Amino acid sequence: MNNKIKKVLIVGGGIGGLSAGIGLCKAGVHVKIAELQSQFNVYGVGIIQQANALRALDALGVADEAMQHGSPYAAVKMCTPLGHVIGEAGTPPIGRFPSHNGISRKILHDILLKATTAAGAEFKMGTTVDTLNNQPDKVDVTFTDGSSGTYDLLIAADGINSRIRTMEFGEYKSNYVGLSVWRYSFKRLADLDTGYIYFGKNSKIGIIPMTANTCYMFIVSAEGADNPFIPAHELIPKFKGYMQEFPVAMIQQLIEQVTNPKEVNYRPLETLQLLAPWYKNRVVVIGDAAHATIPQLGSGAALAIEDAVVLSELIQSNTDVPQMLEAFMQRRYQRCQMVVDASETLGKWELMMFEGKSLPEGANVGALMGRTCGALTAPI
Repeated sequence: MNNKIKKVLIVGGGIGGLSAGIGLCKAGVHVKIAELQSQFNVYGVGIIQQANALRALDALGVADEAMQHGSPYAAVKMCTPLGHVIGEAGTPPIGRFPSHNGISRKILHDILLKATTAAGAEFKMGTTVDTLNNQPDKVDVTFTDGSSGTYDLLIAADGINSRIRTMEFGEYKSNYVGLSVWRYSFKRLADLDTGYIYFGKNSKIGIIPMTANTCYMFIVSAEGADNPFIPAHELIPKFKGYMQEFPVAMIQQLIEQVTNPKEVNYRPLETLQLLAPWYKNRVVVIGDAAHATIPQLGSGAALAIEDAVVLSELIQSNTDVPQMLEAFMQRRYQRCQMVVDASETLGKWELMMFEGKSLPEGANVGALMGRTCGALTAPI
């Protein structure tokens, strides 16, 4: 183990933070995780884990449990509104890992939380960092509950609106891409053999296996405003309205089951890319805090898990901390930038299609998806 990193503070107890906690504890590091929520209340519906995400989870020892509680499936079938298959997409299988695993976001979080706890991480719930003094050899922290501590490294895994990123790197404004995503869970359809995405004139709809007994639907739409807030009373009518544009039976049979606005998971889509390097002295930023992407490639959570795995691996080396963090950047920056850029390009093309505009010359959705997903099979 790198004897310069013995005590680490992770800010944020989401997928990236918990993954880092597992990896570092297994590397013999003393880990404390500061989580702003007083108790975990996971927001979201389902999540797509591509093969590279499963490979990273395997490095943490939890891939098999994720697949056991999720639903492995092959390439996603890309379809017209009438259901005609026009292509397939997804990361090629990697070793024993399939192209995809669908899973409930809460189930995944519970798996990671259990593993982090078993590995020995200490949790500091209901608080976050108030001030920090980031020095070349340590970082001194005061928490919002008045307590304090000194750490060899602080890992900021506190999401797209990262407080730590702002403290150390200044204000970064996320970029709203003009699209929104809607999600809703259902009892699994009997004939749902893999993931399906249907491309329409005004939206696209995906139906994704989530567990053996459940699936979820996502809708990507253009709500056409800088702050596309949707009042609660409009969520169900608008969700059903998008579904009604697709005459395929797989979608039509689910319309009457969309009844509870509290179960509609709706959010505008934003990206953010922190300029290199993502570290300063003894603070390093990972996950959405460094490279928030939109779900056009289903890779946001996968990149956060990969960040955690690579950082945990490098911390076990005998490299000096500045060299170790630079090695982290060398292995992560271009890969993450590739996904953020490709996802944003796909989002721009979708927005143009929804607005009835012609795509740029040479634009090829399938080719860009295939090229990027194929690149994700490369070692991390």
